[in-house]
Amino acid sequence: MKQLSRPPCCTISADRKSGVRQNIDFPTFSSVDTSNQSSEGMALVKGGEYILGASDGRGFEADGEGPVRKVEVKTFLIDKCTVTNAEFAAFVSDTGYITEAEFYGSSFVFYRFLSPSILKDSTMSVVDAPWWRSVTGSSWKRPEGPGSTINRRKSHPVIHVSWNDATAYSQWAAKRLPTETEWEIAACGGLENSTYPWGNDLLPDAKHMCNIWQGNFPDHNTEEDGDSGPSPAKSFPVNGYGLYNTCGNVWEWCSDWFGNKYLYENVKNNPLGPTSGTQKVIKGGSYLCHDSYCNRYRIAARSANTPDSSTGNLGFRCVTDVRLGYTV
Repeated sequence: MKQLSRPPCCTISADRKSGVRQNIDFPTFSSVDTSNQSSEGMALVKGGEYILGASDGRGFEADGEGPVRKVEVKTFLIDKCTVTNAEFAAFVSDTGYITEAEFYGSSFVFYRFLSPSILKDSTMSVVDAPWWRSVTGSSWKRPEGPGSTINRRKSHPVIHVSWNDATAYSQWAAKRLPTETEWEIAACGGLENSTYPWGNDLLPDAKHMCNIWQGNFPDHNTEEDGDSGPSPAKSFPVNGYGLYNTCGNVWEWCSDWFGNKYLYENVKNNPLGPTSGTQKVIKGGSYLCHDSYCNRYRIAARSANTPDSSTGNLGFRCVTDVRLGYTV
């Protein structure tokens, strides 16, 4: 069995050294009428000064979570939910877009979701993370490979989408991916120096507030929060801005290139991240996060993946700049 090296968290990077996809056909049009921009399905985050980063000792210094810093941003709108299978299906229907998982022929799936026959035929695992398997035929519409469907998961987050795929969708929808700064500000929901979108206690009053792993990872999930895989995009209590699932459920792509020596320390106004890199920032953690392996389901936590990678726990949400005349 071929093995791939593991990056620092519970998403993994594809090995696309051969058959590199050239000239991705990003749609340059939009079926969305932006002449009267509406905030339906989006939350307004007002511009101003915010405090970001981690100072609670729970973070990973090597990831560049700190130092705690002040930044200023412009007002923006952000999707309350991650993009769903139904929304992504509308994009594909309108454009004929082919995702990278479909183009390359495979994506990474958590092993416990696979049938015995597919598990036997999967040919790649990950060093120190054999729970990931590269499955031929897996994609956004076949999340567990051949024979699986999204027919009963239209309201779930779309997964198995690369950064390139997410960018293509965003352009079609007349939106964009959030910067890491915008994502983190929105995830805070108006709280300051908070570990999670709801406060500093993971289980306030013994209540589950997000979809992460319970039990012994990776062999037994007690599903105390209600799901073993992704929850519907509208699950668990919203944060102070009305956003769902900014921690746990699925990782979310951001627009920035990743840098682990904190990339914004000299940029205080609307930071965009490094000008180049090899991996893009992902935020929020996923349903596979567990303290024994990864506690990156905190607001300040960050990880990264290559722009052409896709996995069964990686999705996205979009933002827009506020245009003159938008309606609330």
